[in-house]
Amino acid sequence: MLKSGMMLGDRYEIIELVGSGGMSEVYKAKDHKLNRYVAVKVLKNEFSDDRNFVSKFRVEAQSAAGLAHPNIVNVYDVGEDEGIYYIVMEFVEGITLKEYIMDNGRLPAEQALDFALQIASGIEVAHQNHTIHRDIKPQNIIVSKNGTLKVTDFGIARAATSNTVASNAMGSVHYVSPEQARGGYSDEKSDIYSLGITMYEMVTGRVPFEGDNNVTVALMHIQGEMIPPREYYPDIPASFEKIILKCTQKKPERRYLTASALIADLKRVATNPNGDFVVLGTNTSTNAPTVMMSDAELNSIKESAAQKNTAEEPAQTPLYSDSRRTEARSAAYTRPASTPIDVDDDFDPDDEDYNYDYDDDDDEEENEDDLPDNVEDDVDPKLQRIVMIGGIVAAVIIAMFIMLVVGKAAGWFKFGERDPKDPQETQSVEMTVDVVGLNIEEAENMLEQHEIPYTIEHQNDDAVEADIVISQSYNKGDMIPAGTSVKIIVSAGKEEVQVPNVVGYEVTQAETMLEDAELMVTHAYEYSDDVEKDHVISQDPDGTQMVAKGTKVKIVVSNGPEVKETEVPDLRGKTQQEAQAALTNVNLALGNVTEEYSATVPLGQVISQSTSSGTKVQEGSSVDITISKGPEETETEEQPKTYSAIFSGSITFIGAADSENAYNVEVRYVVGNTSQTIASGTISATNPTLVIPDGAKLGGLAATGSLQVLYNGSPTKPEDVNQSVNVQVAEE
Repeated sequence: MLKSGMMLGDRYEIIELVGSGGMSEVYKAKDHKLNRYVAVKVLKNEFSDDRNFVSKFRVEAQSAAGLAHPNIVNVYDVGEDEGIYYIVMEFVEGITLKEYIMDNGRLPAEQALDFALQIASGIEVAHQNHTIHRDIKPQNIIVSKNGTLKVTDFGIARAATSNTVASNAMGSVHYVSPEQARGGYSDEKSDIYSLGITMYEMVTGRVPFEGDNNVTVALMHIQGEMIPPREYYPDIPASFEKIILKCTQKKPERRYLTASALIADLKRVATNPNGDFVVLGTNTSTNAPTVMMSDAELNSIKESAAQKNTAEEPAQTPLYSDSRRTEARSAAYTRPASTPIDVDDDFDPDDEDYNYDYDDDDDEEENEDDLPDNVEDDVDPKLQRIVMIGGIVAAVIIAMFIMLVVGKAAGWFKFGERDPKDPQETQSVEMTVDVVGLNIEEAENMLEQHEIPYTIEHQNDDAVEADIVISQSYNKGDMIPAGTSVKIIVSAGKEEVQVPNVVGYEVTQAETMLEDAELMVTHAYEYSDDVEKDHVISQDPDGTQMVAKGTKVKIVVSNGPEVKETEVPDLRGKTQQEAQAALTNVNLALGNVTEEYSATVPLGQVISQSTSSGTKVQEGSSVDITISKGPEETETEEQPKTYSAIFSGSITFIGAADSENAYNVEVRYVVGNTSQTIASGTISATNPTLVIPDGAKLGGLAATGSLQVLYNGSPTKPEDVNQSVNVQVAEE
């Protein structure tokens, strides 16, 4: 844990710890370069020592730094300081969505829709920038005080997928997609699944799957059937429920293919909660995987069967309590019929992604002799015949299906076949669907499924995302005449323009050039010794690139050289040499030196300075001084004059409290070849001050003299001593 006041990268001052997670700790910090508060996420020691993870962490965090959107927590910087790896992010005042749901319970549908749209908008921008989050969950979404939601942890989530999932899985497993749970490939549709689970929790106040441990929950995501939200709360709009169910389909291709398509449906629900426009594919399967059982599992079944003969009720064994392998597979045989399991069609019992084998038991195939006697005796012969007949029927169906697929590929079954895209092959049909707002892939699938002839035309549209259907030439319910087709207009996105190169231009001129190109401008500021103040240092995207109209172009504007200030020291009473040394120590220069007669300031010492001591000035500035020429000479009178000198002031040791320096100090008044000691003593960290006694005075002096202070016998004043001694000379 970092201490308050600690500096990272000579820039970020740690203020306080604001949160801690499985892999990192988050601190509120002060950015002294840009004078703003930031959030600094620091990797814990156990991950900082993993070079592979640190490398991925830095690359992905730098990639996340390129994301700029109101619903994404901006990443400003990535750094390392003496083995401490950190990310600097936007500091957002608020709480996580998880805390918000815990505080407020399930959310009203209208608020949940608003939250879902904000989250999806942030994810959409990330996906467009080829960044997949892989850990969308309420814990990674911040609800700010003004109601804006911000998705965070883009960089750290991706870096964590390879080797740190176990440490952070407890919070994530409730939102993990089936393909992630199996350790398979994840893409944009994995984020959409996790967002669907998050929406489920927003409208019901609970997650769909709960279990005794992570493996149990992961298996439920792979095989379990979730209870639809409206079974808990019928007031949830049916269309919103369909969106949630579509997002959480087991197979990725049955979900929304893009965040843009999801956003389009969410907006429809917001304007028409009772509309029926969500296309929801089936997600059931009658195939169940064959589960191989080990000797240990069979022994467990035998023991349970033996107990059944001697007890009224079977002993209850919590799932995954001792052996995850044994009890996970036992669950397959005791699953209640009211909770159907949706098994992945691609299930392979030998695939490591499905094999939760944590033991090293003998893997030889068991035979009938290994089964317990009481299990074997309970098998009904009629049931055996039914199973055998069912197996034969299934084999025949599979053979016919294979023949159909092979025959179609070989061109055996071309009769009666037509291409729905070809209007010449169609008869008059009814337009039974509305594909406006759908992704082009979804629209084509729907049209082909309903055998509706169509053609596609692309056109630019500033308001509709690319690959989304803008319009259709026939409305739902219209009859499409034979020989014609439905024209589907698909957005090609915003019209592209060339980005002007504005590097080196004055900021207002650069803004005009970019705005004339119909681009948006955002700013960042940096100090620069090479680029003139208020001129552009760099831009992103670079000049000459082609981008869509309205794209944000970030320009970095020069603040000029970084200005550093210092405090002017007190030069009075110092010699010219001492004054110059004092100015050099604080990066200031000695300016003009003039001389004046002075009856009070000894010869050769500073009478005054052009800038008062304690004033803040820019480093490199100069300070003028005036040196005493001593008292002005007068004509000799018949009677010799006598003088008196009154002394005051002190000498103080200002070095560090633990300094071992000590100085023998002597204050003398020198007249001609004679001198008299005014005060003397030793100063150090433990005895820091030598004070001139009140009323110290010399009288009857034949001439005026000069004040002299010696440190260990030398007239040179040490840097860790503050000298403030004055003498007033008057004619008696």
